Amino acid sequence: MDKKKLILLIGALVVAAVTALLARNMFAGASAPQVEAKKVEVLGEEVLVASRALPVGTIITPDAFSFQPWPEELVEEAYYKKEGTDIESLNGTVVRNAITAGQPLTKGAIVSPGDRGFLAAALGPGMRAVTIPVSGLTGVAGFVFPGDRVDLMLTQKVVGEGPEMQVSETVIRNVRVLATDNRVTQTVNEAGQAVATKTKLVTLEASPKIAEKVAVAQTLGTLSLALRSLADNTAELEQAIASGEVTLPKTDDPAEEAAIIRSLAARPDTKKSTFSTGGEVSRFEPRRPPLRDVPSVRVSRGKALEEVKFGDNK
Repeated sequence: MDKKKLILLIGALVVAAVTALLARNMFAGASAPQVEAKKVEVLGEEVLVASRALPVGTIITPDAFSFQPWPEELVEEAYYKKEGTDIESLNGTVVRNAITAGQPLTKGAIVSPGDRGFLAAALGPGMRAVTIPVSGLTGVAGFVFPGDRVDLMLTQKVVGEGPEMQVSETVIRNVRVLATDNRVTQTVNEAGQAVATKTKLVTLEASPKIAEKVAVAQTLGTLSLALRSLADNTAELEQAIASGEVTLPKTDDPAEEAAIIRSLAARPDTKKSTFSTGGEVSRFEPRRPPLRDVPSVRVSRGKALEEVKFGDNK
């Protein structure tokens, strides 16, 4: 290689190295720009808004609402403002007028326990309130609270010509508890846990026909409550839809379909009645119901006249 070219190449490498070193020192010595965080000021006041859609009759719980900033010029006196609002006092209140998700709660849209029309507001459209007596034994030891769903069991003695039979029958399923005694909210301790209380009366939500059946059932025997699991409604509704017993209306709106499904899952049911007899529990109890007064006919066989009751194995 030519000597001049070699000298020029070495010189170029030296210049490049010195330039890189100077650039590194320049950037390392420069201080990084400090970004000053700007404090975001919330315009207006924080008001109470619905976290989800709240239909008429919904019992308000802590997860049903939250505070959110609201434009100052749109804040009204009827809104629940963060300053001066006692959240605990809203638990157990009932929605009087339907509230959409994100809509502010107003003082006229909910009704508090003890106010006039509270129980009527808690009832769903077309439903009735019916009260039954319970005890510690028949009321699940006080662990039934407003908002729970229960099955109603009737225990009675069937009396006829033979020995009487003990029978227990589930007459109504999936009934919502509106109140226990005169309480429409749960009793909680200092830790916020529900406390079981002795209850003498339970008020249930029922359709007019089911309310009639409950009134008759009270005269037949002893009524008992069976507390339902929270997962039962969904599982039974899925089975009903799969079997074709329940047909969902066609709709393209997911929110409307979800509302329809919730409405169907909340319906009381009297069709799936089951029963157990004393003979299934003890071998010393009869397995067949005793004969009652049943229609009979007179059968003539030649000169013999015999009276045969319907149900006789003759």
